[in-house]
Amino acid sequence: MSNIRISLLLTAMVICAPGLAVSSERHLAVAQETFPMSTTVSPHLSVPQQALLPIAALAAMGDLPRLAPALERGLDAGLTVSEIQEVLLQLYAYAGFPRSLNALGQFMQVLQTRRQRGVVDEPGKAPSQPIPRGEALLQAGTANQTRLSGAPVTGALFEFAPAIDEYLKTHLFGDIFSRDNLDWPSRELATVSMLAAISGTDPQLQAHLRISRNVGLTTNQLQELAVILSDQVDMRTGARVSMALAALPTS
Repeated sequence: MSNIRISLLLTAMVICAPGLAVSSERHLAVAQETFPMSTTVSPHLSVPQQALLPIAALAAMGDLPRLAPALERGLDAGLTVSEIQEVLLQLYAYAGFPRSLNALGQFMQVLQTRRQRGVVDEPGKAPSQPIPRGEALLQAGTANQTRLSGAPVTGALFEFAPAIDEYLKTHLFGDIFSRDNLDWPSRELATVSMLAAISGTDPQLQAHLRISRNVGLTTNQLQELAVILSDQVDMRTGARVSMALAALPTS
């Protein structure tokens, strides 16, 4: 975490605005048992991780004609049905329910076509533990948010609109990020790809690149992400990642 200085991390997962601040690292202990961070030692993204990127970006754009072959390639590359479902489910937190629902519908069609061709896709695993409810959900979501961001996230924006703070902690970080059938590095790769595909999300994109480092992804892997998005989605999407990376502190 040496390259993630708390004074520079001003955002939660979905929102970034003036007035947010992140408090002391001493509170991080509450989040240490939540999820394992990445243990990968490879300098490159894995083949399934590479295939995940255009799926997330094209789904965020709502580009269903191009999404269909990207889904095919993802399955062929080793992504499970469960992992792709998780990416498309998580999409609604960043691009809205319509894009998420449409992408899930396209995925259903792709799976049906593959079954008709005799292709048997790996279903993958379901979440291994029940999602907490009530106060336990708020605690779990707060712990997840804390660990991803590097410290508890607070600020004037959340005081101005406390409901959004509760939604972030209980639903996005609690409900979604407690589902362990997709690891956190993969969720962050998907999130960065989604945000890069949507204009006007530069502060959030920078924040998620910081969080990507925090969950074990390297700068080289994130640069690789930018190249893949440029090649398989469009140059503008890849350039957003490259520019956001260039703006990050190096230490």
